[in-house]
Amino acid sequence: QAQLVESGGGLVQVGGSLTLSCAVSGRNFAIYAMGWFRQSPGQKREWVASMSSSASGRLTAYADSVKGRFAISRDYSGNTMTLQMDSLKPEDTAIYYCAAATNSFGGVIADRSVEYWGQGTQVTVSS
Repeated sequence: QAQLVESGGGLVQVGGSLTLSCAVSGRNFAIYAMGWFRQSPGQKREWVASMSSSASGRLTAYADSVKGRFAISRDYSGNTMTLQMDSLKPEDTAIYYCAAATNSFGGVIADRSVEYWGQGTQVTVSS
């Protein structure tokens, strides 16, 4: 059974940092594009960052709202992924989800192409 498990969420002050991790098991996720989405209360889920599969060139892409502040990394052999989040803002408060998708375009994952989701981890940025 394929499984994605996030960890590392929590409460942080404005300007602080957090590192989210996603551990995957159950199948070879190197063939999947993987990334992070987030959802705030009352808002639609939005794509944050992702990396394409190894065969697709390991391309990296970021949403404009996090570019320059967040960094995604991925261990293709160990089936782990992290999201380093720096200079956090109150608007970064959300539940963050790890995702594995069947394809990507320029490193970007579309919500509809996600095959596996993690259970989510809460990130709260207080001012």
